[in-house]
Amino acid sequence: MKSIIITGASSGIGHATAEMFLDAGWRVGLVARRADRLEALADQYDTAVPLPADVTDAAGMQAAFEAFGHLDVLFNNAGLFGPAATIDEIDLDAWAQVMQVNIGGMFIAARLAFTRMRGQEPQGGRIINNGSLSAYVPRPNSICYTTTKHAVTGLTKTLSLDGRPFGIACGQIDIGNAETELLAQLKKSQPGTDTMHVENAARSVLHMAQMPPEANVQFMTVMATNMPYIGRG
Repeated sequence: MKSIIITGASSGIGHATAEMFLDAGWRVGLVARRADRLEALADQYDTAVPLPADVTDAAGMQAAFEAFGHLDVLFNNAGLFGPAATIDEIDLDAWAQVMQVNIGGMFIAARLAFTRMRGQEPQGGRIINNGSLSAYVPRPNSICYTTTKHAVTGLTKTLSLDGRPFGIACGQIDIGNAETELLAQLKKSQPGTDTMHVENAARSVLHMAQMPPEANVQFMTVMATNMPYIGRG
């Protein structure tokens, strides 16, 4: 049975992806802070493993990975948007929080996954980072989020290079306007926003994870068909 750890598994894209993999017969480690939501999902599936942890807590994350065991795939998904404002209106503590979660948390999870995949038998695995269309083209008033997502692309590329000797592949999925709780807030402020069902994002992650070891989806963009990404400014 293939295995995956998904961070941010209690809601949004992470929750939908967890359900997609569980329905496909995978053993799924569920990482998030809200243990009650993880337990509720685990009550529905025998192969779901609740691993309550904060992605910024290195010791807690290490305990979660050790409890899970053999790992084929990490979906490095947890993140937050942060304040929607111009740079002069952003509190430094808010900036630091977004950096800590979106970069620090991703680094911690990737480091733990890389370590396990390098040392396990058989050696190797796959890391899938959740980027964003904002890794290429930002929304207005999104400097915290956009900065982190550009950094995620650098993380993805470097992991891809460094993982080659150990059979560790790394790819990035850039998702645009999947229907989640986070997007619901955006739609309130921007009526008429084009969206897609979150299952489309989850299905795309599953496709990336199911690639054979000799192949890798380096970057994938999946987005609502009519969202103003191409040419937005």
